[in-house]
Amino acid sequence: MNRMRTRLVVLHVMVLTLLAALAVRLWQVQVMRGQEFVSAAAETRTRDVVVPAVRGQILDAAGRPLVRNRTALVVSVDRNEIAKDRSVLTRLASVLGRPVKTLEKRIRPCGPGVTRPCWPGSPYQPIPIDEKVTTREALTILERQEEFPGVTAEVQAVRQYPNGRAAAQLLGYLQPVTQEELDRREGLKSGFSGVDLVGRDGLEATYDEALRGAPGLRKIQVDRLGKVIGIEQQVAPTTGDTLITSIDARIQAFTERAVHGAMKRAPRADGAAGVVLDARTGRVVAMASAPGYDPAVWTGGISEREYQQLLSDKAGKPLVSRAIKGEFAPGSTFKVSSVAAMLRSGYPINGHYGCPGAFMVGDRPFHNFRGIPLGTLTMHTALVKSCDTIFYKASYEQWIKDGGLHPKKTPKERFANTARAFGFGSPTGIDVPGESAGRIPDRDWKKDLWAQTSADNCKASRTGYPGVKNRTKAAFLKRLAYENCVEGYLLRPGDAANFSIGQGDVLVTPLQLARAYVALVGDGRLRSPRVGWALVRPDGTQVKKIEVPVVGKLPINAKERAYIKNALSQVASDGTAAGAFSGFPMDQVKIGGKTGTAEVYGKADTSWFASFAPTSKPKYVVVVMVSQGGMGGQSAAPAVREIYEGIYGIKNQQPIKPVSRLPQIARDGTVRR
Repeated sequence: MNRMRTRLVVLHVMVLTLLAALAVRLWQVQVMRGQEFVSAAAETRTRDVVVPAVRGQILDAAGRPLVRNRTALVVSVDRNEIAKDRSVLTRLASVLGRPVKTLEKRIRPCGPGVTRPCWPGSPYQPIPIDEKVTTREALTILERQEEFPGVTAEVQAVRQYPNGRAAAQLLGYLQPVTQEELDRREGLKSGFSGVDLVGRDGLEATYDEALRGAPGLRKIQVDRLGKVIGIEQQVAPTTGDTLITSIDARIQAFTERAVHGAMKRAPRADGAAGVVLDARTGRVVAMASAPGYDPAVWTGGISEREYQQLLSDKAGKPLVSRAIKGEFAPGSTFKVSSVAAMLRSGYPINGHYGCPGAFMVGDRPFHNFRGIPLGTLTMHTALVKSCDTIFYKASYEQWIKDGGLHPKKTPKERFANTARAFGFGSPTGIDVPGESAGRIPDRDWKKDLWAQTSADNCKASRTGYPGVKNRTKAAFLKRLAYENCVEGYLLRPGDAANFSIGQGDVLVTPLQLARAYVALVGDGRLRSPRVGWALVRPDGTQVKKIEVPVVGKLPINAKERAYIKNALSQVASDGTAAGAFSGFPMDQVKIGGKTGTAEVYGKADTSWFASFAPTSKPKYVVVVMVSQGGMGGQSAAPAVREIYEGIYGIKNQQPIKPVSRLPQIARDGTVRR
């Protein structure tokens, strides 16, 4: 009995002790730390949502959209939340009618060995997994939020390309922000909404900050299940600026058709490019590269097959713009620089020069086109008829004056330095990223190349090329390797001769050639071309006008420029492009220019035509290049003709009036042309 009583007493004491402890704890929570827990509870019911800004449009010179936005219902997921409960992805796949494996691929991080689709962006931003969601599917997700934690469905702006493939490489594309970019670009990090995309190429990349705008902020109240129960505060986002370009969508369409058609007509062609510049300002009016691609492929995530297709050699690397990144031997279009070099070297502008069928450069004959002698010519006729041997002789003589194989301490290198003054051998500085510099091979370049390649050449001179089945070709390559091993650091006489007609190691981009011709037929100033014309707010307020900077001046005077221009003015009517322009109404619009046929070892010739019109007072400079297109008058010149026919309305269509003033954008966003 006493033992039972003792147990009851102990039990009472324990109960009283627990009640006392509970009372003390309640007093601590409710009184001592009450305000702290009230604040914490309130905080859990408030969420900060960063609202992305609508990205600015990209318009042509007349206000026509090149890139615009369309609204779409987008479902995004938080990968960190999904990782806590994989069943959420299964339920989501059921609602969207898509395989679970497809969604899993979309949210996995990109990396070595991971094929697309995958997520290349930051691991902390929501991942869009479907941009073609119906209203019913979105409501299902939003109304059953407890079943879809970490999943959102909201209206977002998605890029749309109303002109299809036109100017795809020039416009660029968007991709998610990577964590590395956020860490590296402080300005990007501070204004990042969490779902923003950034420009990866073209105008989208150059003007990314202005186009992206500023995100807004929304403070929302949610219940314990994450459902929205009210909006506490809201700051609207600022829409990105509209970029007005100097592109004329109509001329762009003509240029696209012309370069793609030129490729189709040339059986071995593997690429083409067309550039149209305003001859008065240096602005880009059109720029096309073939093969092209549909930029809409980036919207909604690109598959591995599509991505590899864009980079495939077999497909012609459609992602690469041959207009600014492609480097090709320019052939005779380069002779405008060589004539200027001759004038700077003291050759008389009104002199007469022999044009034999071949000229001995050292111990090797260098032939005129098909070995045909053209007699005694002026510089004017040498350009019209495209004589090679006159330029071989002049360049060889200047090479000898510089010391030949034993150069002077400070050789003048007139031909190379004149080419640089024409803008060759360095980027133009256009407002589009990734352009190539081209190549002007001089004595220093030869030394640098030899230092990099001598070991490989010396090895190949001993072992030969056993992998090359053609014995003649293998023997040639072995002999070439030996020459480059022993004296590859020397600028040889053949190098100088080839340079003068845009052959050998000379490389230019179509854009470089076009801007050189703009300076030649214009005021002599070398400009850095611009595609962007102005940035304006959506209500029409101008933020910034984008000027075309002058970066140099041609090394010849106005009289010499006029002499060269007058010679080029006869090429399409009486010279090497006469066949391509047969029947063209020169009495209405006279075309000037220069054909180029550049030999490429192991391939068909590169076809060029650099032109301007009208010859009396040029408004446009048009350059077309067709890789493996054959002779200049065979592929490139007909394509240029097609572009001019479109511009001037030759074939029963209205001529295109050049746009000289920025379009007016009204406060409601409409364009007044």
